[in-house]
Amino acid sequence: MTKFGSRGQKILKFIHLVMVCLWTGGAVALNLMILLLGPATSGEELYGYNMAAILVDDAVLIPGAMGCLITGILISGLTPWGFFKHKWVTIKYILTVFCILFGTFVLGPTVNDQPQITKEFGLSAISNSTYMANWLNSVLGGIFQMLAFMFMILISILKPWRKSGSAKDAAA
Repeated sequence: MTKFGSRGQKILKFIHLVMVCLWTGGAVALNLMILLLGPATSGEELYGYNMAAILVDDAVLIPGAMGCLITGILISGLTPWGFFKHKWVTIKYILTVFCILFGTFVLGPTVNDQPQITKEFGLSAISNSTYMANWLNSVLGGIFQMLAFMFMILISILKPWRKSGSAKDAAA
């Protein structure tokens, strides 16, 4: 496969970093919304909080996650980094796919169910066991996701488990 030159690699890395910022920033924003928004004073306000969480999830988190995966694949295929040449890259792939699946099948439903519960119960939704279980899952899962993101960012910077002294590593 043809590899990108220096300029192409920089552009691809820039786009990847923008996607990382979207995914991580969206996760931070969503977690802060869930944890720090003041107590709702009405069912409509609680519904608004829940709809805002869906907006952040759909418009920021999901595009950032998909962008990270796509640009990561492109970086691996079109630059000297490769797909499995370095353990840290492989670990990032595993974590990225895991976080996307975890977000899709565990966290996404908890965020998406909240507005319907709020619509049905109004402000008393905060006493509903399903609503509170979703809230707790969002908090704990969100913290777990953010820790995974920080770990992926850290290993991207430190690049541990590299083959030292390799001519290919020096070029990358």
